[in-house]
Amino acid sequence: MTLEKEVKIYPRVIERIEDWPIYRLSKDRAEFLREIDEHTFKRLASKHKKDLSDVLVKTIYQERIRIKEDPWKVDPPNDRSFWNQISKRLIKKSLDRDDAEARAVSEQILRKIIHRYSEEIVGTFQIKTFRFAQRFLTAFFNRIFNAAVGRSLRAMFRGKRNLFERLNIVGDVETVRSLFQQGTVVVVPTHNSNLDSILVGYAMDQIMGLPSFSYGAGLNLYNFGPAAYYMNRLGAYRVDRRKKNPVYLETLKTMSRLSIQRGINSLFFPGGTRSRDGAIETDLKMGLLGTVVEAQRALVSDQNSTKDKSGFPATPPKVFIVPLVICYNFVLEAPFLIEQHLRNTGKENYIRLRDEGTSIRSWFWFIWRFFSTSSDITLSIGKPMDVLGNFVDADGKSYDRYGNELDVREYFRSRGEVTEDRQREEEYTKLLAERIAERYLVENVVLSSHLVAHAVFEMLAHQNPKLDLFGILRLPPDDYVFPFRAVEEVVEQMQEKLFEWERADKIKLAPELRLSPAELVRDGVKNLGIYHTEKPLLFTKEGEIVSSDFRVLYFYHNRLSNYGLDKAVYWKAEEIEVLKVED
Repeated sequence: MTLEKEVKIYPRVIERIEDWPIYRLSKDRAEFLREIDEHTFKRLASKHKKDLSDVLVKTIYQERIRIKEDPWKVDPPNDRSFWNQISKRLIKKSLDRDDAEARAVSEQILRKIIHRYSEEIVGTFQIKTFRFAQRFLTAFFNRIFNAAVGRSLRAMFRGKRNLFERLNIVGDVETVRSLFQQGTVVVVPTHNSNLDSILVGYAMDQIMGLPSFSYGAGLNLYNFGPAAYYMNRLGAYRVDRRKKNPVYLETLKTMSRLSIQRGINSLFFPGGTRSRDGAIETDLKMGLLGTVVEAQRALVSDQNSTKDKSGFPATPPKVFIVPLVICYNFVLEAPFLIEQHLRNTGKENYIRLRDEGTSIRSWFWFIWRFFSTSSDITLSIGKPMDVLGNFVDADGKSYDRYGNELDVREYFRSRGEVTEDRQREEEYTKLLAERIAERYLVENVVLSSHLVAHAVFEMLAHQNPKLDLFGILRLPPDDYVFPFRAVEEVVEQMQEKLFEWERADKIKLAPELRLSPAELVRDGVKNLGIYHTEKPLLFTKEGEIVSSDFRVLYFYHNRLSNYGLDKAVYWKAEEIEVLKVED
């Protein structure tokens, strides 16, 4: 029987929902849309003074291709007619004419497209819907949790267990909570699964006591009616990854920048999408990160002429970045994600798998399996930073790596004045992305499944040094046995290196990493065998270790692929040997 776990539940940072920034923004939605439209138009009209018609032609062409080749149920019913009308008007009034009238028509068309996009992107936040969803989802998940732990549907109504018993929150939560009184908080999590947003939102609401965030939700999720209804009313803004045209991307970035300037706490995945190969993201997208830097510069500029009661320049509102690393022992969509990654990188003719994450049945089965085992999900709250990647304290003050206090205004000044410098801010964005990626690796919590999968796949790779990755993945799993003692030896050597890194504050370790190597191997194999039909690792009757799917094993191995952990192993040791089954 699983023992109940004590979890610290924090009080609300802002008690009244009416005082939450995201609710205030929703009340002012019409004015917010007007701001987005105007700022986006000015940015595009200025940037494309000479080629605005070309930008419109490109946008219309890409949208008509999207409608024809990749339509979704959630698309507006008048999608086709809208873009046909826009196209006809552009051809009739604007193209092939270099005069003021043509420019005016192009600008009118641009404004119309921008407003269509802004209306699509910006959602609302309804208090009644939030309270209902909060009660319903909490009760729903707790019922399933009790039924799964009790191994019967009767336990669904008898038990008194809570979902948060399966969530481990590590990191300095108190510092993050205090920053809500000092400025705007932007949480940037790693992205593993379609469950990420639900779990992070639940943890921040039910455990950490934080007000709701503005967050991006893929438009594809709105194809499911009930999900669309609630996300539309719970602060989500819609992101359509099919749309790559400059008008849409600029509208989306403007929305993000203006919402942060208004003090709306935000959450987005800087990796852009779920990690296809299972590794922690290192190549982050600059689009939305750039809006964070721009928002801070705008806030600095707005406060530049303001003075406090002493006559000194007022301290501007600050934007704080909080990396968050989500750590699963097993990932719902792992087989689909790794197949997609291998197909994209290897250009091989892999069998296309259905995305397990889109099936309601698979979601329910995953949650049931997760709840009915002792496997936890860990959310590692990273050290908060400013938009330049400097650490901040609970009062929001920035410090360099030597402990000296910094004034964020100085980063945006030129000749004593706050100025807009796109090139400078692009460099700041790259620096911020590097710092977030760096902190991901430090804040990552190594679970037993991560280490054991990494160790076994490295053993397989060293057994076949002449094969590239795709050659290794084509090996028949039935031909290989990994002796328990050999895996234990490799895990022990990697475990010692991880202890060394932990002492140097270079990584975090889950409590089970302190088990003996033998117990750690058993725990890792057990966790990897909980959910998937084709097991990444499992035990034979003789107690040795085998794999049913090297590709999924590779997915879990990649969680530690950016650390160079294989260098900690003395591979020539006689104890480390993979057995190849002979016919």
